[in-house]
Amino acid sequence: MGNPNDIVIISAARTPFSKFGGLLKHLHSSELGTLIIKEVLKRSGLQGSDIDEVYYGMCIQSEAALKYNVNARQALLHAGLPPETLSLTIDRACCSSLAAVQLGRKSLLLDEARVCMAVGAENMSNTPVVMNGHRWGTGLNKPEMVDHLNPIMYHGFNSLAGDAGDVALDYDVPREMQDNWAYASQMKYQAAKTEGKFAVGEELAVVELPQRKGDPIQFTEDEFPKPDTSVEKLAKLSTVYGSKTVTAGNAPGLDAGASALILTKRSVADSFGIKPLGVLLSVASVASGPKRIAEVPAFAIQKALDNVGMSIAQVDVLEINEAFAAIPLVSTKILANGDQTRWEELLAKTNPNGGAIAIGHPVGASGARIIMTAMYELRRRGGGVASVGICGGLAQGDAAVIKVDETCL
Repeated sequence: MGNPNDIVIISAARTPFSKFGGLLKHLHSSELGTLIIKEVLKRSGLQGSDIDEVYYGMCIQSEAALKYNVNARQALLHAGLPPETLSLTIDRACCSSLAAVQLGRKSLLLDEARVCMAVGAENMSNTPVVMNGHRWGTGLNKPEMVDHLNPIMYHGFNSLAGDAGDVALDYDVPREMQDNWAYASQMKYQAAKTEGKFAVGEELAVVELPQRKGDPIQFTEDEFPKPDTSVEKLAKLSTVYGSKTVTAGNAPGLDAGASALILTKRSVADSFGIKPLGVLLSVASVASGPKRIAEVPAFAIQKALDNVGMSIAQVDVLEINEAFAAIPLVSTKILANGDQTRWEELLAKTNPNGGAIAIGHPVGASGARIIMTAMYELRRRGGGVASVGICGGLAQGDAAVIKVDETCL
């Protein structure tokens, strides 16, 4: 039967992720949000009026501003949800849609809502170049123009790639190991795709792209994966943004996509006649010194496990977002407490179908994506426990623990 107060996931889907300058480049992120809100609602069998709150994560606020912000509100209205639906747009960097899950969970536990939706959307291809100083005049000086795809490396902070690479070396995780992980991520994704794990109807939804002439394009698979890569090719790439180890090959692309989950209590799901897809056992957030970005998923995962009295040994699947290859490598080493055998065991459980280096990392959408990727993998295995973790700019970290048991299958 399960505990009626369990927080359960009753619908979960994402768009295929598009590469930088790819098929989704002209869609505003809120349009992607609209598409995925419609999709998870349709899959759940609920009506729009059944959704009480929408928490909506995104990172690049200058792209949001192209549609005058409050993107959650705009997306849910365009998706046909009632105007009475409450919403909140969140920027917690790459953690944003996992933070959306946490906020929805809190509302449900406090009985302030019966059904919540957690959404993440980003289109990095649509990021503007911002000009400031023109409104009041700059005299003989040129107005300042800033490309908002630049890494955070202003106002006293280093680039995220630089920080990740430095921390990786602190943990004796060299460039070669990061390249090998990146190659494995690409190959695991290809194997999973061949096995049908990324078919439309599970975590993937179709995006229909109208054309000026002819039939719409049916966008049905992730656009970023690189099946023809090799360790030798990766080794030839130059490092980026001042990093000692991070390259374009052992990092994800600048991607576009959207993800969404619907959360409720088990008792409410039962009242709708809906069988849960998975159970959300625990969530956690951490923050650290701004340079320590590669460590925070480990600290967040450990905190989430501690919240429910579990150990890392009880976890069947780990999903650690590959903001860089350094992130899962460092985080699993921390979780293994430096023990080589345990580290290798954890690495074998981590991102079994490939990670963001292959799938893509539309930053605001990735937190929700790793939850559903882990959940659907557990469902294919007939159940189990997964923990997911993600880092966000300037060393924020979020995590969750989920399970799939007999009540979900």
